Amino acid sequence: MELSAILAELEKLGSPKVKGIKETFAIAPQNSYGIFLKDLNVLAKSIGKSDELAISLFDTGVYEARLLTSMLFNPKNLTETLMDKWVAVFDSWEICDTYCMNLFGKSQFVVKKAFEWSERQPEYEKRAGFVCMVQYAFTNKEAPNSEIRRFFPLMIKSANDERTYVMKGINWALRQVGKRNRDLHKEALDVANEILAIGSKSSRWIAKDALRQLQSPKLFFKNYPKDLYGGEPKGLEA
Repeated sequence: MELSAILAELEKLGSPKVKGIKETFAIAPQNSYGIFLKDLNVLAKSIGKSDELAISLFDTGVYEARLLTSMLFNPKNLTETLMDKWVAVFDSWEICDTYCMNLFGKSQFVVKKAFEWSERQPEYEKRAGFVCMVQYAFTNKEAPNSEIRRFFPLMIKSANDERTYVMKGINWALRQVGKRNRDLHKEALDVANEILAIGSKSSRWIAKDALRQLQSPKLFFKNYPKDLYGGEPKGLEA
């Protein structure tokens, strides 16, 4: 499909009702038609991968076209320049998480950007740093504990940030690291208690929610890296 045809399809898919529904979930970006992600995924599959088209879609400034970019671009071809350009326009948790989970988290630069972006000031750029940690901890089967635990000080450092989607990003990253294996689980519990001891409103929420979920009997470990832990998910009680 050509760019003009895709934009016409996006306009056709747009719905004021969907736009309203998304606004109730704090997704109210500029220049949006109102389309659910599931429908964009269907469209992306019909288009196929194309870096050139993905870049052109992003540059239209249309919100849903930018979401499509994250679905069409090949993660292996990402550059730091493109990643920094794209993260700078994030204006909702939806686009932030979609890019980090679909695209950025699969890049060779994911760990570097997790460190860089978690130090940023804008809310969704900062969140992107923590969501990159989530994706990396969730999918990388080989990364050693020594690399993953480097994320802990970044979580502690930003635990006083009271912005909703930064708090939730830190909490998500802490929980995901804690689900990686038994050893990181123990460390994540210690980090959660350290964050709790900070005593701020945000740190208490981050820590208490993480402790609640990480201590659930329903918790399962990914057991990565698989050469040490077997790679087969096992429960907390196993």
